[in-house]
Amino acid sequence: MPLICDPFDPSATHSDGCGCAAHGGVSQLQGADRMAQIVNTAVLRAAFPKATSRRRFLKAVGATTAAAALAELFPLASATALAQDAPKGLEKPNLKIGFIPITCASPIIMAQPMGFYAKHGLNVEVIKTAGWAIVRDKALNREYDAAHMLSPMPIAISLGLGSVKQSWQIPAIENINGQAITLAVKHKDRRDPKTWKGMRFGIPFDYSMHNYLLRYYLAEAGLDPDSDVQLRVIPPPEMVANLRADNIDGFLGPDPVNQRAVFDGVGFIHILSRELWDGHPCCSFSSSAEFAQANPNTFLALTQAIIDATGFANKAENRKQIADAIAPTNYLNQPPVVVEQALTGIFADGLGNVVRQPLRAGFDPFPWESFGVWILTQMKRWGQLKGDVDYAQVAKSVMLATDARKQMTALGLAAPAANTKTFVVMGKAFDPATPEAYLASFPIKHV
Repeated sequence: MPLICDPFDPSATHSDGCGCAAHGGVSQLQGADRMAQIVNTAVLRAAFPKATSRRRFLKAVGATTAAAALAELFPLASATALAQDAPKGLEKPNLKIGFIPITCASPIIMAQPMGFYAKHGLNVEVIKTAGWAIVRDKALNREYDAAHMLSPMPIAISLGLGSVKQSWQIPAIENINGQAITLAVKHKDRRDPKTWKGMRFGIPFDYSMHNYLLRYYLAEAGLDPDSDVQLRVIPPPEMVANLRADNIDGFLGPDPVNQRAVFDGVGFIHILSRELWDGHPCCSFSSSAEFAQANPNTFLALTQAIIDATGFANKAENRKQIADAIAPTNYLNQPPVVVEQALTGIFADGLGNVVRQPLRAGFDPFPWESFGVWILTQMKRWGQLKGDVDYAQVAKSVMLATDARKQMTALGLAAPAANTKTFVVMGKAFDPATPEAYLASFPIKHV
């Protein structure tokens, strides 16, 4: 019995007895057949994100041939077996997840149109949200079951910084790298940050890697980010407009807004964030500890879906397909070429060059505890966090590294054996075992 038709697209080509929406609904199928329908649908949607393309493909080759063709490219039997081993008895299969329309959220967004949530038994509505404070507040108020958040946000929420204190968790990092400092075109000859005194810069949120990386970069140039420049919180969708209106001189922002500034001719890419710290975290997939405890099977399935999608996004050969899937109005609302340049790393820099940097953006889901420790040092460095803090304990409670390792391994993704690591930020080595010494080493700080 062919099960390759799209069960949520009544206008698609169908086979007799397929069990899709056009023939009585997926619920008419039982056991292995029902699971095969879900997996096949997920694979079909991943291969053809656009409904029109799916219809043309199915009409041209038929359901049986389509199933055979996809099976050649994707281990359908293994995927079905994995899905059958997924958590049973989902407490809450219908979920709402808030996201900001940036490429950092690619796995969270694409998991809906490309079938990763459905593959893991979930029906998820991904909701585009205007700014980070709104995402945070809706998540705290349980309007969202889970959320796309900047990596420092769950730490801040868990410590009660900027919001009511709640225990918050990061089961998976969404993206690494994928940011840039973009300057207005009028500053093409002002490339030395030592000359930036008095300039105005946009950042997406106070508790963001963008804020900490920009502050770090300015301080390394001898500028105090609290007195020598102005830092303004601007939601990512509004950054290019503010640059065009001359309200700011530049921003350290997420993609694709950096590339959109180039596309619109109002800015140029000064430096990619990977040149400041290669492999740095940016955004995360997050939820309250309460949600995870109350819905353990759902939380596990959701984590699996996100990590599954993140692993897919990390493969360079999938980036163009992902760009096409997330560019539309209901997601990023960007020209596909802009999203594609940001994701593939083949891009115009606004200075007349075409740059080829495949590591511009990455999608590694592992939530290193050392990321959390570094973030805490920067919170203390810039006066957001006062007093003593148990760096290791806070990082461990928020960054669910051990659980992520289990899920990555189950999904066939390579996972590190340790929960912490050392790394280098702008030439300075960071050891998570000695955070206070690292903090004390900075001449410019507001402890």
